[in-house]
Amino acid sequence: MTESASARQAGSGSEEGPAAATGPQPTGGATAGAALAGIKVLDIATLFAGPLAATLLADYGADVTKVEHPRGDPVRSHGASKDGVGLWWKMLSRNKKAITLYLGSPEGQDIFRRMVAEADVVIENFRPGTLERWGLGYEELSALNPRLVLARVTGFGQLGPYASRPGFGTLAEAMSGFAAITGEPDGPPTLPPFGLADGISALTAAFGIMAALRARDRTGRGQVLDLAIIEPMVTVLGPQAIAYDQLGQLQQRTGNRSANNAPRNTYRTKDGRWVAVSTSAQSVAERVMRLVGRPEYVDEPWFASGGERARHADELDEAVGSWIAERTREEVVAAFEEAQAAIAPVYDVSDIFEDPQFQALGTLTTVEDEELGPVTFQNVPFRLSETPGEVRWSGPRKGRDTAEILGAHGVGADELAALRERGVI
Repeated sequence: MTESASARQAGSGSEEGPAAATGPQPTGGATAGAALAGIKVLDIATLFAGPLAATLLADYGADVTKVEHPRGDPVRSHGASKDGVGLWWKMLSRNKKAITLYLGSPEGQDIFRRMVAEADVVIENFRPGTLERWGLGYEELSALNPRLVLARVTGFGQLGPYASRPGFGTLAEAMSGFAAITGEPDGPPTLPPFGLADGISALTAAFGIMAALRARDRTGRGQVLDLAIIEPMVTVLGPQAIAYDQLGQLQQRTGNRSANNAPRNTYRTKDGRWVAVSTSAQSVAERVMRLVGRPEYVDEPWFASGGERARHADELDEAVGSWIAERTREEVVAAFEEAQAAIAPVYDVSDIFEDPQFQALGTLTTVEDEELGPVTFQNVPFRLSETPGEVRWSGPRKGRDTAEILGAHGVGADELAALRERGVI
């Protein structure tokens, strides 16, 4: 784990105002050579896909301003907390500046328009029609800034009969077909215990934003990105649609097994740990069976096909599982590695902290947080050889940068005080 030198922060206040300005503050932006340096993003989205898309852009140098309701973004109180400080916020809002601004007020809308005039990207996830009702629809915003990209990340998209429904990642995991194929054959459809649809949608939204910015390089004009969270989940589920279209097939729940290869499962070791085995490649399947002392299976006619092997999963699982059950996890992993067979220990997050591969990759990073001291969470998700991303600071206190950023857009001290009094900031 590495610590970013530019992530040093301190301060004693918890809200905007004089206390929040004390102590050294983050530098506020990426180095000039960062991949996305110069791209200005306004993140007015909440829970979770839109904000995570903004985080990814910030990781690689975009100047991202998080615009919260004055009462605070809901993720601040979502999930685990320490000393009243939300931990999810610290990860999700890293590398962002934080201001409070009530967009439902005329004063807030006026200030936001000033910010939009200098922005490259706005990311939002309000129900369709909300921005338009506030006079902040794309027609109005693009009149102020024709180069603006407006990323709209909602449960069901901007059109269609479900567009106005409240949408969350859980609904996408259900409607996309994911839950229907996840779980044991005789059990219920199973939802993931984390924001899978939101995470996939965030990655997709970040890509969509970059595609729109690339198109702007050619045309000089921005555009609207309409992302429905239900759709990226459908995309990553593979050939389900074409298999149904051409063959009428409906994929069924198979637990940890696969309909396309075997052995493929999780197996318990002698010391009560778990490992996962995959044999997607024929050569790996053969190595596994020889390793576990059952080479006769390799000569069976059905063994030459992954689909046929899957039909014999019971006997293959028994052979592999019984061999693994007689050995510790360390012994099993070492034997598989020596045989060049694919295996992985089943980790919890504490194992990720200790694993040498994750350490070599720098998968986790530690930064100094202004409220909690040193905090460790996920690092940037990929490495660029010339313009690497960087976690420069963790999620800031509410409204920490309000005075600075609004001041840069012509809001003086007296007006700030009046806006605060009226609950606009």
